[in-house]
Amino acid sequence: MSLVVSNLTIDHGAIRAINNVSFTVPQGQLAAIIGSNGAGKTTLLRTLSGLKEAASGNASWNGISILGTRPEDLARSGIMHVSDGKSVIAELTVKENLALPGIWRKDKKDVAAATNEAIELFPILGQRLSQSAGALSGGERQMLAIGRALIARPKLLLLDEPSLGLAPLIVEQIFQTIKSLVKKMNLTVVLVEQNAMGALKIADEGVVLNLGTVVAVDSAEKLLNDPAVRAAYLGF
Repeated sequence: MSLVVSNLTIDHGAIRAINNVSFTVPQGQLAAIIGSNGAGKTTLLRTLSGLKEAASGNASWNGISILGTRPEDLARSGIMHVSDGKSVIAELTVKENLALPGIWRKDKKDVAAATNEAIELFPILGQRLSQSAGALSGGERQMLAIGRALIARPKLLLLDEPSLGLAPLIVEQIFQTIKSLVKKMNLTVVLVEQNAMGALKIADEGVVLNLGTVVAVDSAEKLLNDPAVRAAYLGF
């Protein structure tokens, strides 16, 4: 099982946002997609999760093309997309948000077990169950978004900027949680991040985008030690 992106091209209006991008993420691996603002990272993730159409190319999961599939159908097949803290429903309580993935899952006993696991993973959610999601801090909303996605028992998790606007300590906690989930659940994760250093530190491999084109694909460790990558994207 792996995510295979082949010659993917995506247009954003009149602009070519992603041009002929290819990379593979094997099962149980975490791939960090890094690059400066405007590199096309979020556009790429939105296309993989069915929120945007591709102009050409292909993306497949477990040998089956996922392009053009509705997000809800992808979710049912084990592909979950977590956007940058905006994917929780502010008007609903934490408990109601966590209940959403269980609506379409048939195994209600496992839904209950998965919900308990999400609360164990992020104990603050257990203390906030009756609060509206809109009253949570940015870090708590991000924990809720990730916890809710995990209740669907995903095989492939697409994470868009989980560190955006968060305090460094919370970022570290969320990054370490993501890393542990990959190992514990044999999850495949595609992590789009502005925080290139933090992302590469927890990733198995990295994909560097510049103006919609792949400029490097390598192990995260090699990219961290590459002088050109460090100068252009890591700031040292």
